[in-house]
Amino acid sequence: MFLGINMTLVALFCAWGLVREVRKKNFFAVGFAAISLAVFGWFGVMTLISGAPVAH
Repeated sequence: MFLGINMTLVALFCAWGLVREVRKKNFFAVGFAAISLAVFGWFGVMTLISGAPVAH
């Protein structure tokens, strides 16, 4: 659960950075933030849906 929440938090920071860089018209950073948002958002949501790995 902790891993999924952290990845979702990172995805929210990526979304914030994406909006900020769109306003600045820095398209290299927009691309990097969009890819990061997609990756961390996907893994965050899928980790929360499937359940985080449990250490034994």
